[in-house]
Amino acid sequence: MASTGDPSAVVVPRNFRLLEELERGEKGIGDGSVSYGMDDADDIYMRSWTGTIIGPHNTVHEGRIYQLKLFCDKDYPDRPPTVKFHSRINMTCVNPENGLVDQRKFNLLSNWRREYTMESILTQLKKEMAASYNRKLVQSPEGTFF
Repeated sequence: MASTGDPSAVVVPRNFRLLEELERGEKGIGDGSVSYGMDDADDIYMRSWTGTIIGPHNTVHEGRIYQLKLFCDKDYPDRPPTVKFHSRINMTCVNPENGLVDQRKFNLLSNWRREYTMESILTQLKKEMAASYNRKLVQSPEGTFF
């Protein structure tokens, strides 16, 4: 197996890692306000995923359900997945034209580490929704999509 420089560290192969994430996503995460799963159970490469975030309390996002697409290319988890909101949202790290999360403006993606997961991304995006610079931004009507 490949090593990360630390002779005692073992690098988990991509598909095993994604199977672990799938199992965790299916069990439900924390308070249930973020979830994720595979788009197509027949995709043996486990590339295309759907995420859901329920907007945080005391923000313009409260009670809204946001759908996202996550695409894990062949180099995941060494490189971050592509993350795109399907539900229309106004956030500083999201391209207003196509819903793509800008890796340069979203710290978790710009400083990606192999141990980060899709759960990490969704949880951090929910925190971003509650940040002072996003929590009161005017939003499109609920139920609109990119």
